[in-house]
Amino acid sequence: MAEIKTQHGPVGGALSGRTALVTGGASGIGLACARRLSAQGAAVTVADLNEQAASAAADELGGKAWAVDLADTKALEELSLDTDILVNNAGVQRVAPIHEFDPEAWRLIHRLMLESPFLLIRAALPGMYARGFGRIINVSSVHGIRASSFKSAYVSAKHGLEGLSKVTALEGAEHGVTSNCVNPGYVRTALVEKQIRDQAQLHGIAPTEVVEKIMLTEAAVKRLVEPEEVASLVSWLAQDEAGMVTGASYAMDGGWSAR
Repeated sequence: MAEIKTQHGPVGGALSGRTALVTGGASGIGLACARRLSAQGAAVTVADLNEQAASAAADELGGKAWAVDLADTKALEELSLDTDILVNNAGVQRVAPIHEFDPEAWRLIHRLMLESPFLLIRAALPGMYARGFGRIINVSSVHGIRASSFKSAYVSAKHGLEGLSKVTALEGAEHGVTSNCVNPGYVRTALVEKQIRDQAQLHGIAPTEVVEKIMLTEAAVKRLVEPEEVASLVSWLAQDEAGMVTGASYAMDGGWSAR
């Protein structure tokens, strides 16, 4: 059985002595989370498909890198994870009408964004149960609680992640393990920049119009979410003081889901 271990972090900070694993941790939201958890004292393992980027991020944080293809879910079935905090963040996006959606792209999104989190949670829970402490934090999306056209794979995967998170919360409660989702709207990342180009093509408008006319139409606060804002909520959920918060979904969408 493969085993991934993290090392304990520096003394000081709300997460001193804790270990954390962040998937998709070499860029965007994941990197912001890794930096924030490290700053709070946790020893962070950066898991990412991009080995060079993962190593660079780990070096910056004094942590460890795990180069891994999380879409290869068969390889994760015998995995054992030794970590106090698991942040399921890795994801991709494909935009197309259902009747034109490539089935393999649809399956890829579900393997990476639903099946992989299940397998990582499965691998981490025994150690968390043994220690009587664990934090599962799933970076979901406003699309975990709302839908948008042309995103059947992403929306359905995020809705599934929401259900998985709640079941994990129920099963983990007696063992000191919490499980929650963070639900940002559009975040200023490379993934969103690509979506802007794709949406412009689908809707026949200029890329400069996509943010205003497509992405922020439903939000009351008319700006993109910053990765550091997501990371701030993730780091709080990882702390001892969030021990009574579990099975929840925290919208960070500028009021989109208030409608």
